[in-house]
Amino acid sequence: MKAIQVKQVGGPEAMEMVDLPVPQPKANEAVVKVAAAGVNFIDVYYREGRYKATPPFVLGQEAAGVVVAIGTEVKSVRVEDRVAWCGQLGAYAEYAAVPSDRLVAIPGGVTDRQAAAAMLQGMTAQYLSYSTYPLKAGDTALVHAAAGGVGLLLVQMAHNIGARVIGTVSTEEKAQLARAAGADEVILYTQTDFESETKRLTGGSGVHVVYDSVGKTTFEKGFNVLRPRGMMVLFGGSSGAVPPFDPIVLSQKGSLYLTRPTLVVYTASREELVARSEAVFGMLASGKLKLRIEHTYPLVEAQRAHRDLEGRKTTGKLLLIP
Repeated sequence: MKAIQVKQVGGPEAMEMVDLPVPQPKANEAVVKVAAAGVNFIDVYYREGRYKATPPFVLGQEAAGVVVAIGTEVKSVRVEDRVAWCGQLGAYAEYAAVPSDRLVAIPGGVTDRQAAAAMLQGMTAQYLSYSTYPLKAGDTALVHAAAGGVGLLLVQMAHNIGARVIGTVSTEEKAQLARAAGADEVILYTQTDFESETKRLTGGSGVHVVYDSVGKTTFEKGFNVLRPRGMMVLFGGSSGAVPPFDPIVLSQKGSLYLTRPTLVVYTASREELVARSEAVFGMLASGKLKLRIEHTYPLVEAQRAHRDLEGRKTTGKLLLIP
């Protein structure tokens, strides 16, 4: 089978198309014929070595497809089931062996490509808005990168809950996407300082929560737009790692909260994984959540997909198709 392998961590050129044997399932695994794999910043972190894996390894953390073989102990899925997963390396390939307890069923009304596009980013948006800081009607949230993959889904969920959403984006095209997703106000950070504009939009009172996937270039100023006892939710670092941070700042700026959540912890149990995936798939099937699958690439173009993602040239979701 064809797969994208990293033999030595580095830039996009570290990804190589290789031929590997089709995996055989261990007792607790199912082998899935991959229909589509999601491209995410966590893949970049693994490729660069920021997140650790022992080379050589097949990249990719998210995919959907059809079960073609199961191990002797597997009871939760059957051959020919449509399934999706995230959080397991090996998705950038024609076939992947996945622990069966990490697979979730794809319901009718949701396509394989939608499932692959929604697992990581959809469940991330879901836990951020429903668990990390449980939004409620009347809250005000600042969403950085509001036209990105998670951003567009997070804006929609926050809007559906009844929160006021302020989004930051880099271009007018992205601003239109954020507004269409439900953002009440959009700040073009390339033209306007997001700190002063957020303060203006909130009459100086600040926001209840900042959802920050950007990191280095937004983190410190984000504390200045939170109201007392507000929460900074740092869930990514597309601009780089944040600088060293002294927690005394949290008290000085109003007894603030800071969290650095990950999807792995919010889907650690089988029950939570199923509940979050079903919530996201239910929103998709009902039309309450709309995906923007901006571009699909053949597997051989994985390097190009990463360059596009890292160059912040994209909005919505990128998929690799084996």
